[in-house]
Amino acid sequence: MTEQKEKKLEDIKKEAEQKKCTVQKALYFIEEFLAGPMCGKCFPCSCGSYEARIRLKRLVGGSAANDDIVSIRRIASNMIEASMCKKGKDTAKFILDHIDSKEFSEHVSGICSSSECMEHIKYIIVPEKCTMCGICLEVCKDDAIIGEKKKTYLSGYHPFEIAQKRCTKCGDCIKVCPTEAIILVDAKVKEAVGV
Repeated sequence: MTEQKEKKLEDIKKEAEQKKCTVQKALYFIEEFLAGPMCGKCFPCSCGSYEARIRLKRLVGGSAANDDIVSIRRIASNMIEASMCKKGKDTAKFILDHIDSKEFSEHVSGICSSSECMEHIKYIIVPEKCTMCGICLEVCKDDAIIGEKKKTYLSGYHPFEIAQKRCTKCGDCIKVCPTEAIILVDAKVKEAVGV
């Protein structure tokens, strides 16, 4: 039974490493650890893992502060020292191996350079590239694209744009845009300049 859980922890690590974003890697590892191999017998591991997950979710969700990174580091350090089993120590080591990456501090600033954290990105339409063909409008199931399809010999159209509050960031519009006018940018960016 123990071998099976150890193997499971290795599987979790391999799956977590497939994520591009280091914060997503750490969050995935913690969530899977809590769902499976964690036994919950020692306080530093069980409580630390739950608290680390809360703070990692804040980083992914765009509501984190620098204190969250400091707390995650403290939690992981305590888990390495005080966890009674190798599983808890390995989980803490995985977090500490990734926490010093610049991506953790970027997430506090609202940037996910891997574009994996949906709260940190937004889709925009670059007006200079948009031909107003309307393909994106037709494929958007959330009615997040505003504008009219261009008709021959008529003028006065407003360029297409994406209503950010409606957009679920599914990516369907990017896939169908023939001119690559729809791009991903950091959510903090007001508009794409010089794109």
